[in-house]
Amino acid sequence: MSIITEDDFRTEARAFLDEHAERRVEEKFSWGEGSDNVGLLEEKTPEEEAAEVVAAKQFKAAEFDAGFGWISGPEEYGGRALPTAYERAYRSVTTDYALPNQSVFVIGLGMVAPTILAHAIPEVKERYLRSLYRGDLVACQLFSEPVAGSDLAGIQTRAVRDGEEWIVTGQKVWTSGAQHSDIGEIITRTSPDKPKHKGLTMFVVDMHASGVEVRPLRQMTGGASFNEVFFEEVRIPDSHRLGDVDEGWGVALTTLMNERAAIGGGSGGMSDFSIARFTEMARHFGVADDPVIRQRLAQIYINGYVSRATSMRSMAKIKAGGLPGPEMSIGKLSLTKNMQLQAQTVGEILGPRLVADTGEWGTYAWAEMVLGVPGGRVAGGTDEIMRNIIGERVLGLPKEPPASR
Repeated sequence: MSIITEDDFRTEARAFLDEHAERRVEEKFSWGEGSDNVGLLEEKTPEEEAAEVVAAKQFKAAEFDAGFGWISGPEEYGGRALPTAYERAYRSVTTDYALPNQSVFVIGLGMVAPTILAHAIPEVKERYLRSLYRGDLVACQLFSEPVAGSDLAGIQTRAVRDGEEWIVTGQKVWTSGAQHSDIGEIITRTSPDKPKHKGLTMFVVDMHASGVEVRPLRQMTGGASFNEVFFEEVRIPDSHRLGDVDEGWGVALTTLMNERAAIGGGSGGMSDFSIARFTEMARHFGVADDPVIRQRLAQIYINGYVSRATSMRSMAKIKAGGLPGPEMSIGKLSLTKNMQLQAQTVGEILGPRLVADTGEWGTYAWAEMVLGVPGGRVAGGTDEIMRNIIGERVLGLPKEPPASR
């Protein structure tokens, strides 16, 4: 069978997008005009979120049915089995269009689906992968816990075998998108007598099952982008186990590396639009010629593009068939460090305008961004965890001694 040429593929993609989306209008930034919202996290009402999810699902279904939902995926699970270059070609075409917000699928397609593909039995792959990539199902990642935090080896959620089922009891926290999710990827402790990194097992859990409770967590920005999830004797079929019993740590690493690829694979927290906001803000408040501010702005710009280049190099390795590596931790750490520098620079430019709401455009609105930065240092693994990974796996330094020493 002859493969479609990349030029014909792009033509096909444009025809689909012309039918299902509007052409993007170039957005030019001008100080004092339009919205001054610069929050890092989406702060929407439940009604706004619900409407956005409906629109996202409708577009994702149309995209999948037209052959653009899983371009490089295996045909037996709904993919098109084209080279990854075609995925890049499709993404480049979509930049010309204003698509519905697809953030509800980021975790499911960027982290959970690759883990299912790598570690689930064929029946589970067939049951979920097609539906995930079509947008019929939404998935979340159930890793962090109140006591263990980012230390996945310290988790306490228990899974006890009962015949061909497992009974799960415990609590997860900081779960993005749990309120919209149909399934979740959960890590549990199945052998508490084994060392921390042993005795862990991963499962796919039905988020609508009896005993699952999702509660929103209010963050200091005012929104509720995250959740805590409680499991009270939730039954999971053994067929939904990912990998071998007590070997969940290796499965979790698959998810974590894909997670850091998704988080660290952007622009380093700095888009061209927000760069304009920074420079115009400095001009507006008369500090554009201040050498310290100029240096800070230059550093933010440089850091963003260096981070982007690092992540693009890592993603190229993955697309060439390699595995996600610790370089993703470098990209993620670079991202959060740049976000901290941005927050510091905003404070230096705005001064008290950042904490006192005078109603002036482009001032107090930045408080939401500053308050969101600490969340970025936790999401996808804390900065401290990232430094340990870089030190031990990249630099070859000795492992950090246990706290008991």
